[in-house]
Amino acid sequence: MAVLFPACTSGPNYAPVQDLHSPPERVPQHYVVRSGDTLFSIAFRYGLDFRGLAAANGIGRGYAIYPGQKLRLEDKAASVTTVAPVVSSTPVLRPTNTPAKAKPTPTPPPQKPRPTASSKAPAQSVTAPVSTWLWPTDGRVVQGFNSSQYAHKGIDIAGKLEQPVNAAAAGIVVYAGSGLVGYGKLLIVKHNDRYLSAYAHNNRLLVKEGESVKQGQTIARMGDTGTDSVKLHFEIRKDGKPVNPVKLLPGR
Repeated sequence: MAVLFPACTSGPNYAPVQDLHSPPERVPQHYVVRSGDTLFSIAFRYGLDFRGLAAANGIGRGYAIYPGQKLRLEDKAASVTTVAPVVSSTPVLRPTNTPAKAKPTPTPPPQKPRPTASSKAPAQSVTAPVSTWLWPTDGRVVQGFNSSQYAHKGIDIAGKLEQPVNAAAAGIVVYAGSGLVGYGKLLIVKHNDRYLSAYAHNNRLLVKEGESVKQGQTIARMGDTGTDSVKLHFEIRKDGKPVNPVKLLPGR
């Protein structure tokens, strides 16, 4: 009888790192909000339109959620009325609408908004439509968009550690963290009610949730968090669905 022994190596044997840049194929019916989540990160994770997710759960324009809240993972975007974009390059934040307490007077004072799961002010404004996009960083595209490949819904751009990562268009940061498996340190920027962009594997995040950013502003530094090489994974989502960024970015 043969006895098999594991091969000896000079160092530890690590499993290869895989990028998991898309939500699981089977979306669960419900999701319980955890600390650090935002409505936008949950919608991004499961490939849903954030407006449709909000509508399915009766969440207002403030998009405020809280830890422990149980959300139905449904997308009712088709029933959401499109809001005309504000023709302005500067987003305007409005207070979140929450139910007012009963008062004897007909006009009760405004209540404080319920905090989001990440304890940050929710981004709720509409910015100007995106007329042009900029490349988020310099470098060679080492993996392209593939609509038939479920595990890769963006492009990977190779670069050096701490290389600048810039906002492809003006908008509001709606997620900044490392709570989405496979993305490492991730930023999601909301440009208007239809478009989001995402910047993954960063070494450092230079902006916070709720912060307005300008087109071309350096928002992060490139890294290899959540992956096996220094690169930027860049996605653009339209109505919650991934689109090929190369078709929107200017030619090089």
